[in-house]
Amino acid sequence: MSERSGVPGEGLVKGLAVTLKTMTKRSTTQQYPDVAPELPPRSRGVIALLAENCTVCMLCARECPDWCIYIDSHKEEVAVPGAARPRQRNVLDKFDIDFSLCMYCGICVEVCPFDALYWSPEFEYAEYDIKDLLHDKDHLGEWMATVPPPPAHDPHGDPSKEETTAARKAAAPAARPTPAGPATRVRPEPGAEQGGSPS
Repeated sequence: MSERSGVPGEGLVKGLAVTLKTMTKRSTTQQYPDVAPELPPRSRGVIALLAENCTVCMLCARECPDWCIYIDSHKEEVAVPGAARPRQRNVLDKFDIDFSLCMYCGICVEVCPFDALYWSPEFEYAEYDIKDLLHDKDHLGEWMATVPPPPAHDPHGDPSKEETTAARKAAAPAARPTPAGPATRVRPEPGAEQGGSPS
């Protein structure tokens, strides 16, 4: 049987040293739920839906790795003045997200081309029954009130694509020359092409 190396009671002294060091520091315990936590600005809480922007393109449902988004729609005809025939558009009937399956990867928010899905920092939506974690489009629409505004643009960063396009369109009419009637061709004087003076 090998003897243990070190001074007897060394481990006890080290443990007490850690305890004394911790006792001198201020406690950082958050008194939740009495005090609301300060969440980071890009917290992923719950997904909110802006149903007016949804065109039922199904990109979010196809790209979801958990298949927890369920969408249903129907087509209706829209009469367009001056058009030969009425156009068809998709009308959203059902948009459900099952948060008991969702892994909060954010792919659905990123791939949405029409800004219909947003991250809300709200996280207090626990339920006693797992079936109640299936949020329909009305429930998802209620979370839009808690979506924070987008961050301000960095003044030292590159301008946004919209700003660049607007500036280019505003500068285009000023740079384009105005037509001044038919162009007249001036014949050079004799000897001017060779650099000599006319006789």
